[in-house]
Amino acid sequence: MPNPVFRFATVSGQSIHWFLRRNCSITPSQLGWAYASLCVVSLGIAGVFWLQGAKLVLPFAWLELAAVGLAFMFYARHATDGERIALQDGRLVIEHEHGGSVERAEFLRHQVRVEPQVSDRSLIEVSAQGRSVCVGRYVRPELRAALAREIRSALRET
Repeated sequence: MPNPVFRFATVSGQSIHWFLRRNCSITPSQLGWAYASLCVVSLGIAGVFWLQGAKLVLPFAWLELAAVGLAFMFYARHATDGERIALQDGRLVIEHEHGGSVERAEFLRHQVRVEPQVSDRSLIEVSAQGRSVCVGRYVRPELRAALAREIRSALRET
């Protein structure tokens, strides 16, 4: 059997994997370092003003850093969100990670149906055995139809 070329998937041996992730400009560890440097600079400046007699600058700096820290924590919690789809050993396994929790669905390859929910730009519904899972959250809407065709093709060929 020829080895098919996929746009979204990686092929390793007899298995095919799709890793669909959120587009992150900064990793959680990089974000931690950026926040630490922001704290040093902001608290340093506030400390200088506090020593000069402006006593309210330091509490407001702490309040500002707490608000920024909460926003950064929310971002970092969802920075690794994504979907993993694997086709191996006659099974299609879909894992969706959201905020640190993972939902997993497993289907027999020969029973799977792959189709858009409403239109070609909507999420892709993968269904079998009375269950369904939506995938494609982290793919641009105009590319979801191509992803669905690729998954269908992989299901037929393996």
